[in-house]
Amino acid sequence: MAGVDFAAFRKRIDAYERLIRLDKPIGTLLLLWPTLWAVWLASLGQPELEILLVFCVGTLLMRSAGCAMNDYADRRFDAHVERTRARPLAAGEIRPREALAVAGALALAAFGFVLFLHPLAIKLSFVALAIAASYPYTKRFLHLPQAYLGVAFGFGIPMAYAAIQWRLPPICWWLLAANVFWAIAYDTEYAMVDREDDRRLGLRTSAITLGRHDVAGVMLSYALMLALLAWVGVMAQLGLPYFAGLAVAAVMMGYHWTLIRSRERARCFKAFMHNNWVGAVIFAGIVLSYPIPGLSP
Repeated sequence: MAGVDFAAFRKRIDAYERLIRLDKPIGTLLLLWPTLWAVWLASLGQPELEILLVFCVGTLLMRSAGCAMNDYADRRFDAHVERTRARPLAAGEIRPREALAVAGALALAAFGFVLFLHPLAIKLSFVALAIAASYPYTKRFLHLPQAYLGVAFGFGIPMAYAAIQWRLPPICWWLLAANVFWAIAYDTEYAMVDREDDRRLGLRTSAITLGRHDVAGVMLSYALMLALLAWVGVMAQLGLPYFAGLAVAAVMMGYHWTLIRSRERARCFKAFMHNNWVGAVIFAGIVLSYPIPGLSP
């Protein structure tokens, strides 16, 4: 079409894709795995397709909304951090009000899916939104914002129980607690990458708070996560596949120790990225602990 600058249009679309991190799915996966753990556990291994669809699509939408909100909150910091200075908002490719509009539109779309769930889950979605919207600002005043992130990234757990069982049993809170320690572990690895930039900007992260005990803090958080997940397995009466999955996850965490002990940026980031497989193997253990439809006698 005459008068249409397709190159500029493609550049604009690319900026929006990077704003909501469609090019970096790791955040969506770290949000999705604990949600899927809860969906399988709450449904005793027999989740309804509609429930799965709502939580999978909702996770993608809310993670994308959270990224836009995060970049809006950090727009004055990201330009001064090596890893984030090329983000579209920090680089001036997108205006702040556009990022807010994108975040609002995506959150509204996610809420549209939530409306198909039980009223208790709908009520919890407002709490989830408040936590997600406030998380980006916690680096200004909390010394361990990673714990808050763990609640934000794990809030799909109580929502899943609310949607499936219409209640919030104790096991869902133990599972959420496990996710909090997991987030402290992997996001401390992530924060170790930006530690010097964050310290210079006056931000607070677990990597700064823990100081020379950062590696020990990561490994302790992993250990507490595994202990809580083992307790969840006992409560849910899960079988050998689940505990084998936890054992494999423990080996992976040992591998992370070999990566982060040098505190090199690239190796810390590699350990953070590898947490996707930790979540996946735990999920596999949960799935295999229940009869699989069509395969069981």
